[in-house]
Amino acid sequence: MGTMACLVNRMPPHMNQTPAQTLLTIGELSQRTGASVRSIRHYDEHELLASVRGSNGYRMFPDKAVTQVKQIRRMIATGFTIEDIRGFPDCMLLLEGARTCDQISDVQRQRLETIERQIADLERRRIRLLKTLSEGAIPPID
Repeated sequence: MGTMACLVNRMPPHMNQTPAQTLLTIGELSQRTGASVRSIRHYDEHELLASVRGSNGYRMFPDKAVTQVKQIRRMIATGFTIEDIRGFPDCMLLLEGARTCDQISDVQRQRLETIERQIADLERRRIRLLKTLSEGAIPPID
């Protein structure tokens, strides 16, 4: 399971850990979350995760990184970018029990409105194309 090691701390200030915490290798974190090692490295490089380097130079992650990686993956699946997620450090700290964060919810509502406008626009285009196909001509410019 997790590994204890002499570590060099490079965690962002909002993600500090206790010194005697069980740590996971990147492979262990990948197995627990289903995220690829490459994705976890990417999240770490963008400071979405709290990692430290062992004396062997390997990345090590606290147990809470399991929850964080799962949350990051859910957010990406709903359309958030890495840069979006970086803008929510306080929300990432709420993962231990909070179901939502107002800041994230606001952005989700805005994204939903944008998607709904895009769907409406696509539906209008679809109708025009169907009409053009049925008439066999290019429609006049509006």
